[in-house]
Amino acid sequence: MSDTTTSCQEFEVTIHTSPGSTCGTFSRLWLTLIGSESETPPISMNESDRRLLPGSTCQARVWASGPLGRLVLVRLRLEVRTGFPDMDWHCSRVAVRQVDGPVQVFLCERWLRPVEGDVELRSAKFCLLKDETEEKLKQQRLRQVQGQQELIRWRPFITGAPYCVDLDSLSDLGPNLSYFHKTPASNLHHLRGFISRAEPWSDFSELETLFAHIGHQNTIARFVQAHWTDDWYFGYQCLNGSNPLLLRQTRLLPANLSVTSDMLRPFLPGDSSLEQELQKGTIYLLDYDVLDGLPGNVINRKQTYLSAPLCLLHLNQQGQLVPVAIQLQQMPSPQNPVFLPSDPSYDWLLAKIWVRCADFQFHQLVSHYLRTHIMGELLCVATLRHLPDFHPLHQLLMPHVRTSLQINLQARASLLAIGGVFDQAVGSGLNTLSVLLSRASARIRYRSLCVPDDLMDRGLDNLPQSYYGQDALRVWEVLHGFVLSWLDVYYSGDEDIQQDSELQSWISDINTHGFTPHSGGFPTVFYTKAELSKFVTMVVFSCSALHAAVNFSQLDFALWMPNCPASMARPPPQVKGAVTQDDIMSYLPDVNSTCRVLMALTVLSQPSVNFVPLCQYKEAVFQDDPHRRLVEEVQAQLKAISDDITERNSQLELPYPYLFPGRIENSVAI
Repeated sequence: MSDTTTSCQEFEVTIHTSPGSTCGTFSRLWLTLIGSESETPPISMNESDRRLLPGSTCQARVWASGPLGRLVLVRLRLEVRTGFPDMDWHCSRVAVRQVDGPVQVFLCERWLRPVEGDVELRSAKFCLLKDETEEKLKQQRLRQVQGQQELIRWRPFITGAPYCVDLDSLSDLGPNLSYFHKTPASNLHHLRGFISRAEPWSDFSELETLFAHIGHQNTIARFVQAHWTDDWYFGYQCLNGSNPLLLRQTRLLPANLSVTSDMLRPFLPGDSSLEQELQKGTIYLLDYDVLDGLPGNVINRKQTYLSAPLCLLHLNQQGQLVPVAIQLQQMPSPQNPVFLPSDPSYDWLLAKIWVRCADFQFHQLVSHYLRTHIMGELLCVATLRHLPDFHPLHQLLMPHVRTSLQINLQARASLLAIGGVFDQAVGSGLNTLSVLLSRASARIRYRSLCVPDDLMDRGLDNLPQSYYGQDALRVWEVLHGFVLSWLDVYYSGDEDIQQDSELQSWISDINTHGFTPHSGGFPTVFYTKAELSKFVTMVVFSCSALHAAVNFSQLDFALWMPNCPASMARPPPQVKGAVTQDDIMSYLPDVNSTCRVLMALTVLSQPSVNFVPLCQYKEAVFQDDPHRRLVEEVQAQLKAISDDITERNSQLELPYPYLFPGRIENSVAI
C-alpha cells in the first residue's frame, strides 16, 4: 500500500494460516482495517466455504465507507462458534492490497486465542518510538505495553534473589510463550532399578559395575573415572569442567586460610616461596564461602552435610594447575585442619571430594540456575513488559530468552519442588536452596557476567589451559559485533539511546526486580551505544553459550559419582590420619540418591530434537535485509570458530566441546 492518502474504498485481504497440523481453528475470525483517518467495520473472514485450515489462505474483499487514509494496522479477533471447540489459531500473516495497488504485508507469526480479544498487526518496519510517524502507531505501542504489563507481572521468588514471572502453570503462560521440547529417549533403565535402595554403596566395585553400564559410551566420563584422583585433573576441571566460573588468581591469601609459607614449600619450585609465587601470579583460589554455615539436607531420613572449603592451587612449571592446600570450613580452628598433598592419600582424596561436592552445589544453583535460567527469565519478563513487538531489541532478544519462562516454571514445579531431585537427593535441599540463592544474588557483579571483564578479573585471560576461557572470549566477541551492528541500524548515536524511553523503562524494571544495581555495578540507565551493546551481549551470551557450557557438560563430569557427589553422608573430618578407603565410601551419597541425580542430569544434558543452534534464527524478521545480512555474517564467524575448535580438539587428549557453536543452543531451553 502506498503512503499516499486515498479515498479508494475497496481492499483485497488474504489471511495466511501457518502450515502446522494444529494451526487451524473452527473459530470465527473478525478483521478490521485501520487507517490513519478511519477504520472499517469488522468483517467475518471465514464464512461459507472460507475456512482457517492449516497451511491455507482465506480471501475476502473489504469495503470502507469513507477514506481510510494510509493503512497502518490490521485488527484481528477470534470468536468461538457455538457448538465448536475453543481452539487456538496460528496466523502467519495478513496481506492487504488496495485494488490495483501494491500488496502490504502484516506479519503475525503467532497464536491467537478468543480469550485475548483484539490483536493488532502492523506492517511498518521495526523502529524506535521517536521514529514513529503515525499517531495511531504510537498509541498501538502504548496499548501493547500496557496490556502486557497487566498480563505479565512480577512475583517474588526468593527474598534477595531476582523476581520471577507471576504465573502458576504452563497453561497460564499461553501458547506464544510456550514451546515444544522433545528430547531423545534416555536410557534410564539401569538407574531406575536402584531407586528403592536407600543405603550406601558397599564398595567401589559396585560403583564400577554401574558405571560400566551407564558410562561406557561416554568418552569424557571414562576419562574422568580414570583420572579423578589425579591432582592435575582436579585443577583441569576448575578451568574446563562443568563449573569454570569460580577459580580466580590471588596475590593475597585470605585471612581465614591457615596456611604458611613453610607449609606449602614442598609443593612449590625449589628456589621459590609462597610469597614469590603469589607475586608471580601462579597461585589460584577456590572459595566456597557462599556455603558457609548452611545446613545439609535430610536424605533418606538421614542428615547430610555441607562444607564451605577454601582450596589453593598452584600453576606449576609443567603448566599444570594442581591443588596444594584445602581447608574444609571457613573459620580456622584445631578441628579444621589444612589438608596437603603430603598427607595420607585417603585424607587428601577425601578433602578433594569435599571440594567437588561443594562445587556441585555452586554449579547447579549459582553458575547454572541463577546465572542462566533466572537471568533469562528476568530479561524475558522485563522485555515483554516494556519493549513492544516492534522495538528492535524486542526482536533481537526474544529468541534468546523466550523459552526461559516455561523451563523455569517446570523447574519450580519439579526439580526444585517437594519430592523433586533437590529435595530427595541433593545436599543443598529446599531449605538451604533459598538462602544460597539469596546470598549468591547479593554477590553477583556485572563484570563477572561479561566474559572479557570476568576472565581478566579472575586472572584467567592468559592461561593457555583455559579452553573455556579461550572459546568463551571468541564467542563473546562475535556476539558483541553482531549486537553492535544490529544497534547501528536503529540508533544513529548515543543521543538516541538516551532518548529511548522504552529502553530506559526496560533497564529500570530490570534493576528494580533483578540484582543489586549499585553494589553490583549494573547499569541503571543507558547513556551510550557501547553500554547498551555490552549489556545485550551479556544477555545473549548468558542464555546461549554460558548455558551450553554449564548445562551440557554436567553429566560427563558427574557420571562417575565420586568425582561430583551431590551430597556427603558424614561431617567433614576434624583430624588427619584416620581415613581409610572404606571410610571414603561411607561419606558418599546413598545408592538411590546417586541414581536420582544421574537420572535428572541425563535428561537435562541432552539437546532437544528440535535444537536451534546459536544465531540460527527461524523468526521471519531475520530473513530480510538488513537483518539477514547481519545474521549471515555472524553465522560465518561462528562457523570459523567451530572449525578452529575442531582443529584444536583433534590435538588434545581431552577435548573441550561445550562452546562449539554448533552445540550452543540459542536459548535456555532445558
